[in-house]
Amino acid sequence: MRMDEFRRSVAGAEPPAGMSVLLAALWWDAKGDWARAHALVDSLTSRDAMAVHAYLHRKEGVEWNAEYWYARAGTRFRRAELGDEWKALAEEFLQGDDPNRSR
Repeated sequence: MRMDEFRRSVAGAEPPAGMSVLLAALWWDAKGDWARAHALVDSLTSRDAMAVHAYLHRKEGVEWNAEYWYARAGTRFRRAELGDEWKALAEEFLQGDDPNRSR
């Protein structure tokens, strides 16, 4: 899936079938459902999942919690603007062929 297709898919009621959990979390975030996005990554332990978790807490405005998750994930995806960070995360995950890959 390409980024433009991913963005268009957000108009749907559910994420496309077969989408990785990390992309699904970003998808729900784009839909405005922070709680559902957070629930998808809350118990995951991959560095990529922790990066999404950090982004979500930063978006929530809980900076101390975001910093905790950034430290665990590394700061590879962190961007000055939230929209740029969301895009960097989505682009990275869209590039992967394996929807269950983790780092």
